Amino acid sequence: MRYFAPPEQLNAYFGSLYIFTETADQYSDVTRADVPQLRFMLDNSGDYHFHDGTILPTPEVCLLGPTMGATRFDLRGAGRVVGISLLPAGWIALHGGDASTLTDRVQEMVDLPGYRDLLEQLRATDDAEEMAALCWPFLLERLVPLPESTWRLLEAVDGWLMDEGSPRIETLADITGLSPRQLARLTNKYYGCPPKLLARKYRALRCSARIALDHESWQALCDDGRFYDQSHFIREIKHFIGLTPHQLQTEPSAVAQLTLLRRSLGGDVAVINRFS
Repeated sequence: MRYFAPPEQLNAYFGSLYIFTETADQYSDVTRADVPQLRFMLDNSGDYHFHDGTILPTPEVCLLGPTMGATRFDLRGAGRVVGISLLPAGWIALHGGDASTLTDRVQEMVDLPGYRDLLEQLRATDDAEEMAALCWPFLLERLVPLPESTWRLLEAVDGWLMDEGSPRIETLADITGLSPRQLARLTNKYYGCPPKLLARKYRALRCSARIALDHESWQALCDDGRFYDQSHFIREIKHFIGLTPHQLQTEPSAVAQLTLLRRSLGGDVAVINRFS
């Protein structure tokens, strides 16, 4: 896995661009709950196994909606995948619809203008820098201006998710001046789920990074994250990450390790993408 930070003018819309390469005849692993992803399958095919039991084939150009639980994927044959993580503003730019309609689901994008051409250009090169250079102008062309009110809301929600150990809906309501019902509608639209589930997701993602990268004791994090007890903590981490806290400490899967390295991009990517 190789990561590329976006150009400055894109870092409010997109997280990192990554190129994943594997050489096995069959490959399977688990990815954590995450933001939406745009993925170009250059050489291989496979399936997504979502946490609700749904199994869907991977399209050639795959728009994977926000995921609310760990997702297993199977790949058939050696190959390469080029992916870009989408922040809420990037979701609006590329999809424009309610994110909750594609939560834990996929959409084929290859027949939309320009996507097949980009797929073929990516397939024609082995140079990672060239792949990234092809993708950024393509994405830049698709940006749509957002109202200032939308930017303010996204900044408020992102800050709420990052600033509290266990984000409380009351805090977000105070920050935004919106009712719980309004917040649920807006976070469904931009993040794919209501505030309570969104808070649970990012609490688990932050804790997993602190366990695997900062080597903090997961037992100590139970109190810090306001979990009911250790059993609750283990269930939440397992649901959203796909591994137990002990596995994160001692035997994280290859993809889990590589995904967590996204945080090492530091200030070149948006805070919510760096620490989640």
